Amino acid sequence: MKRTIFLYGLALAALVLLMKYLEYQFMVRALSSEFYIGMIALGFTVLGVWVGLKLTTKKVVTVHTGPEFVLNEATLQRLGISKREHEVLGLMAKGLTNQQIADKLFVSLNTVKTHSSNLFLKLEVSRRTQAISKGKELRLIP
Repeated sequence: MKRTIFLYGLALAALVLLMKYLEYQFMVRALSSEFYIGMIALGFTVLGVWVGLKLTTKKVVTVHTGPEFVLNEATLQRLGISKREHEVLGLMAKGLTNQQIADKLFVSLNTVKTHSSNLFLKLEVSRRTQAISKGKELRLIP
């Protein structure tokens, strides 16, 4: 029984080997140019993907800003700036609009305008840019 299975397996292996050899001969003779063109196309595709990834990956740039920011708590308390007003000032410094600040803090637009007005009075300024400059100068924001 084992001998029969072995002979059938050997015959099938020889048949598969013969079929692969004939398939290879057919491909080399009849499809040689298409095969080589396909291989070249595959090579250029791989090269294109590699170059695309190299060109589109973002490079990490480290910026040395100097000493770390330390909040001046005494000035914050002296001016009477609340925690929420301080948050609004920080978001102003990041360049957010009043509507964006309202969305981020989950408050209404009028509430943000009220906090901004209070900040302007407490910092003795009349514009957002002046408030940001004075906040940085007093070490209230980084």
